[in-house]
Amino acid sequence: MTPAPCADRLPREFFSRPVLAVAPALLGCELTHAGVTVRITETEAYAGARDPGSHAYRGITPRTRPMFGPAGFTYCYFTYGNHWMLCLVAGDDGIAESVLVRGAEVVVGHDLARVRRGTDRERDWGRGPGRLAQALALGREHTGRDFCRPAVGEPIDLTVTAPRHPVDPQRVRTGPRVGVSGPGGDGVTYPWRFWLDGEPSVSVYRPGAVRERRP
Repeated sequence: MTPAPCADRLPREFFSRPVLAVAPALLGCELTHAGVTVRITETEAYAGARDPGSHAYRGITPRTRPMFGPAGFTYCYFTYGNHWMLCLVAGDDGIAESVLVRGAEVVVGHDLARVRRGTDRERDWGRGPGRLAQALALGREHTGRDFCRPAVGEPIDLTVTAPRHPVDPQRVRTGPRVGVSGPGGDGVTYPWRFWLDGEPSVSVYRPGAVRERRP
């Protein structure tokens, strides 16, 4: 028997939409894992084969397989040789759209987050995707998890739930993604980062490195 979902757990239908609709809609939602709950304040959208910034731009690989659907699953990946990041798969099967959870405020489990991050500086517990994944104790084993309706025997402590309070649309901002440029490194940017204005847990923007085209 499949476990009953939490009453306010976001359904798969929420994620089975275009990623540019899902990414801003996740602002204010809460994500829980391993005793820590965070309120999402910053996201980035990645659009598979039509997005040079996506890991899935050149097609499916063993690592990126979870991105190709269905929606409502996790994609965790290791980057820069020292930390993990969490993406939530969105869109239709086979399209490889996903939302990177880039920033969040810890609202439950402050003591756990403090120990995992090794700092009392609260804004740095979830400011940036690597710090956030560390605060939530996420790693390799958490990729490919169904966070909408887990199968029998699968841990159910990773959940994404609706906001406790409505998000003021006047606070939602959008702009280029952090550290991402366009095709061939030509400096093209996509305004696919979304954040809540005035939140300390939102990342500092850094543009992508522009690389010269080889002859």
